[in-house]
Amino acid sequence: MTNSTLSRFFGGSPGPVILRLIGLSVVVGIVLSALDLHPRQVLNHLVAMVEHIYYMGFDAVHWAIEYFLLGALIVIPIWLVMRVLKMGRDEPE
Repeated sequence: MTNSTLSRFFGGSPGPVILRLIGLSVVVGIVLSALDLHPRQVLNHLVAMVEHIYYMGFDAVHWAIEYFLLGALIVIPIWLVMRVLKMGRDEPE
């Protein structure tokens, strides 16, 4: 990467941007520590949230499959009978 590409990526000269990020990280760390939050707690909560969303998605898929199968028990046999009856009439489709 050329220096201009790095500057575009960082939104400025890389050195000062990295120093600002370090300073901001320290300030945010102090605030979070004052709120009695620790990195492991935050990470555990994020993982729990992702797992919850993951299982909600599979519950929705399970729900949809159940309703699909319930409806298919009625729809498929009716469709099959209608197709067989239509074939018996020798009408063009």
